[in-house]
Amino acid sequence: MTIRPAGEVRGAPQDLRRERLALALRGGPGGPQRRLAMTSLVERALGETWAAAVAAAPSALADGIALAVVGSVARGETGPASDLDLVLLHDGRRDLSEVSRLADRIWYPLWDSGCRIDHAVRTPAQCREVAAGDTSAGIGLLDLRPVAGDGAIVVRARAHLLSDWRGGIRRRIPALLETLTERAERFGELAHLLEPDLKEARGGLRDVTVLRALAASWATDRPHGEVDGAHQELLDVRDAVHVVTGRGQDRLGLADQDAVAAAIGAHDADDLLARVAQAGRVVAQAADITARRARQAFPATRSRRLLGQRPRKPTLRPLGHGLVEHDGEVVLGSAAGPRLDPVLALRAAATAVRAGLPLSPVTITHLAADSLPMPTPWPPAAREALSDLLGGGPGLAGVWESLDLAGLVTRWMPEWEGVRNRPQRNAIHRHTVDRHLVQTVLEATAFLRNVSRPDLLLLAALLHDIGKLPGVHDHSRAGTAPARAMAERIGLPVTDADVIVLLVREHLTLVELATRRDPDDPRTVAALVDAVDGRDDVLDLLRALTEADARAAGPAAWSPWRARLVDDLVRRARSALRGQAPPGPAPIGEAEAALVAAAERDGRPHVAVQPWESGSELHVVTVVAPDRPGLLADIAGALASFRLTVRSALVRTLPAPGGGGIAVDTWFVDAGSAGIPEPATLETALRRLADGDRALLERLARRDAGYRPPSAAVAQPRAVLLHDASQEATVIEVRAADRPGLLHALGGALAAQHVEIRSAHVATHAGQAVDVLYLSEPDGQQLSPGRVARAIAALVDAAGLP
Repeated sequence: MTIRPAGEVRGAPQDLRRERLALALRGGPGGPQRRLAMTSLVERALGETWAAAVAAAPSALADGIALAVVGSVARGETGPASDLDLVLLHDGRRDLSEVSRLADRIWYPLWDSGCRIDHAVRTPAQCREVAAGDTSAGIGLLDLRPVAGDGAIVVRARAHLLSDWRGGIRRRIPALLETLTERAERFGELAHLLEPDLKEARGGLRDVTVLRALAASWATDRPHGEVDGAHQELLDVRDAVHVVTGRGQDRLGLADQDAVAAAIGAHDADDLLARVAQAGRVVAQAADITARRARQAFPATRSRRLLGQRPRKPTLRPLGHGLVEHDGEVVLGSAAGPRLDPVLALRAAATAVRAGLPLSPVTITHLAADSLPMPTPWPPAAREALSDLLGGGPGLAGVWESLDLAGLVTRWMPEWEGVRNRPQRNAIHRHTVDRHLVQTVLEATAFLRNVSRPDLLLLAALLHDIGKLPGVHDHSRAGTAPARAMAERIGLPVTDADVIVLLVREHLTLVELATRRDPDDPRTVAALVDAVDGRDDVLDLLRALTEADARAAGPAAWSPWRARLVDDLVRRARSALRGQAPPGPAPIGEAEAALVAAAERDGRPHVAVQPWESGSELHVVTVVAPDRPGLLADIAGALASFRLTVRSALVRTLPAPGGGGIAVDTWFVDAGSAGIPEPATLETALRRLADGDRALLERLARRDAGYRPPSAAVAQPRAVLLHDASQEATVIEVRAADRPGLLHALGGALAAQHVEIRSAHVATHAGQAVDVLYLSEPDGQQLSPGRVARAIAALVDAAGLP
């Protein structure tokens, strides 16, 4: 509870926050003009509050004391719901109790007006102490501006703060630049986030403030023009977020993006994110350039001063092709000229990546303005330079970003325009489509020695998602036409262009077959062999592209478990390509044989648990039990009740000596933070289920009832028959919102239909389960059409949320 001071006064509007929101919703000028109008509204309210507060205080109190602002109000960038950052500045000669009472008479009416305020009471000397000890606070105080009272004390304080900032900038540079890195690591890159923080993310509004602070230090200037436009774009989006949410938040949430897009005149939410991404990229590049200039400003100067030497001529290190290194950047030498060599821009970029240096901004501008068009098809030197650029290593991302922002990439690859800044509304992906393609190239460099054509691998990595365009449902096939156009433009032979097109078309095939099909089924291996056109070298390329693509998407897209499945299927396909018999189902090992013998003796379930590999949370759970209808459902329910996540299941049945069969089921589960239970615990649970005790499943049912998938919009579950996926089994794919007991429910539905489950392949992406089930009749035959229809209906019903 807030206790008000005695003699409380009210001088602010009754709801200053609401008035700002109302002003933002009115027609008329927007953007900077509206922000200035909101700033004037706030300043007028602060002036009224000040006048009322001073009127209730001793008359002499107003001398040597002032109300000042920092932050967005001080910069004239007030948003509809921005916080107010206020400083009550006094000369230190006043009675502090009187100053404190005056502060209360200012803060409380502002709180009553609906504003969030960050306030402080300080002397100029205290401001300087705070700025000296806290880089972020020092940056904020550079904007200190008077609103009411003795403005002279504020002007003098700001002059001292600026002088201190400039005098100590050499010492501050490392800490200042470290803040850029820390925020990027904590909040990510504005250009590549689905729900970006417009203020704190790399390329956001906070970076613009740092740019101004660096320029104010006189250590370096900052870029203008395009970056100023990007800054205003981000402020417009921030203002729209304030209006849509009614709160002073800077996070552009998914639920608000359609409304924010409409508020700023964007076509849709994707267009909004593309505009935010472009602005963030421009600001981030400006921050990189300015930070580089700030670093360059001091080390050489310091050494010359210490040695008492005059400044020396710049050192130029030749890099080849008329390019030189100057002050840590790649620049054009005196003999180089893009008007004489259309390949020079590619060579310059490849040289920069290989040397681990950025391209000079002046050089980038020169290359973009003066480069001659590349002839079609490209000359061999251009293809070689492109391969060198793509295979150059970690520096590719920064150099490519510079080329792209300058317009050179779309000049070489018009198809790139379709994926520039395109968001990926998928929780697995961490980057926009264009940045993901570049990251895939970077990941692919780890496999260059594993394939016969590294150049084709790199180009396929760059193009594999080029078909991710609006309204496209199968981007793999949609990408084949632009991929062929690019391959032909750069002058690849037809046979090489065919390989690029194949890799783009099939870049998801290997991982989908490995994770969603039964590797023991001959049709699975045949499908992969067909996908690589029966070529061993293309299989190698597809294997490398598959892992590079997954690693580029994010940590959730590639795991030891997926690698195992992929490599197992690749081995089987390689055997088939060489005319060898593919590996058959894994034989029953000694440990499994012992469990089979125990189950035959006592007719009870027996369990073995072992880690899949050292340090992995993935475990292999082997369950051996007399086969019966509903066994798979019971095992899935028991595992889920112990909070284990099933990744895949292999179901096998051996004949029992006395008739019937013994199920030997292998489950690959992710223990997560729950930990893996002891085998005896799982055996007890399964024995109780076999004896009809369903108490364990009641706990799972309660979890299911309270579980809601992360996505706000949950599509209806569906089950489809996968024709020709197997010669021996009926294969049905189920897609549904994931929940802990989903596989148990599916297994129970099939048991009720008297349908056998031969194997199950489970995957979950962004809260959506994709379960592929290999089914048969009890006698091992495929299901008839009527039985398929009934099984699909039962699975759809079971997959629905409880």
